[in-house]
Amino acid sequence: MNGWNHYIDNYCERLEPGFWAEPLNALSNLAFLIAAFVVGLSLKRRGAVEAHVLVAILAAIGVGSFLFHTFATRWAALADVIPIAAFILYFLYLANRHFLGFNALLSILVTLLFFPYAPIATYSIGALFPLIGSSAAYGSVALLIFIYAAMLLRRRPEAARDLALGGLMLVISTGFRIADEPFCDLFPSGTHMYWHIINAIMLAWMILLIQKTVDGRRNRSPTSDDIAVG
Repeated sequence: MNGWNHYIDNYCERLEPGFWAEPLNALSNLAFLIAAFVVGLSLKRRGAVEAHVLVAILAAIGVGSFLFHTFATRWAALADVIPIAAFILYFLYLANRHFLGFNALLSILVTLLFFPYAPIATYSIGALFPLIGSSAAYGSVALLIFIYAAMLLRRRPEAARDLALGGLMLVISTGFRIADEPFCDLFPSGTHMYWHIINAIMLAWMILLIQKTVDGRRNRSPTSDDIAVG
């Protein structure tokens, strides 16, 4: 079948077409919804608007990924990747705004640099590590997290450490994504489910990091470290 309903079989667990052909991959998306619920509760009264938006996107990631691992079509793949892209871009904007102290316009402009960065970094990582396939795209995101952590290392070591921990979790989860097909004979159900579970924890961590940073900026006066805060 062609077009938006074209069938996609990318995962070890899927052996045939069918809504429940990937039960573990599908149900492990509950981790995103649980993470969104738990973080949402923790932010209920004190949370910044930015953190609540990220929580909503986190829930959308769970829904989109569930659709992809059940319907396994092109339109479902789009439902999977759009919330992920939205989280990445919005988090980058918030990182520029709250970690680096840029004003709103500069934060947007720097965020837009992700569009040339992503294909270049993905291609480079894929060339260096050809066996990781499409996971090179997520490697580029992990690399960017480590770059931000490095930029913050001297003036904001705690934020740098927390970002690096988030990047490390993404590296670990990506490892499970990479291992899904190569180790299919050893693990017939695949390892993709662990990509979901660890990512849910990682994204929740990143949301709480944004909240902590927003709280910190509210509780301190502007300093010379802040660049064009507006």
